[in-house]
Amino acid sequence: MDCLLHPTYFPNVAHFVAAINSDTVYLEFCDNYQKQSYRNRTEIYGANGKLALTVPVRYSQKNRQLYKDVKIANEDNWQLQHLKSLESAYSMSPFFEFYIDDLMPLFQTQFDYILDLNLKCIEILVDSLQMDISISKTTHFEKEPKSKKDCRSLVHRNFEAKNLEYYTQVFSEKHGFISNLSILDLLFNEGPNAELYLMRQNLELC
Repeated sequence: MDCLLHPTYFPNVAHFVAAINSDTVYLEFCDNYQKQSYRNRTEIYGANGKLALTVPVRYSQKNRQLYKDVKIANEDNWQLQHLKSLESAYSMSPFFEFYIDDLMPLFQTQFDYILDLNLKCIEILVDSLQMDISISKTTHFEKEPKSKKDCRSLVHRNFEAKNLEYYTQVFSEKHGFISNLSILDLLFNEGPNAELYLMRQNLELC
């Protein structure tokens, strides 16, 4: 069955579990932007536990904006900060050096719109994971999709993906296993085994 997902910044593991179990992944292009979601935020495993990386955007709650029209506040030098955070968190992981060069365009290219950044994230990650999935974009907004599994709820920060299988994380001996972080956490720790991990997960995600 097809699924409908919001394109997010370095999507979490649950997003990719939904994607790998779908015939075609439809990315939502026609919704209004909402704050306090994973649209411009991802979570990684730092030395002190869960660490949020947020892309600053120019957005006003007073006037509704389409997701595709929301711009990034690039004067904040956020890309360098995020790259340093990833290096600090994962430089000792088994596969960091293997994948980081593929990710560098995301930190060296200035993106004007958050949606464009997120689409490039997904493109690079799908290639790194060697996932054979079909991706399309929505052309109109459907509040209740009739022919797709609606997985847009995964964009909410309070969504809990329960029963994700344990895998070894860099700081797991210090803080224990932290579930459903950015797919980068799985990729840097599991490398080529990440796709098999995603395929093993049997979750009711949406």
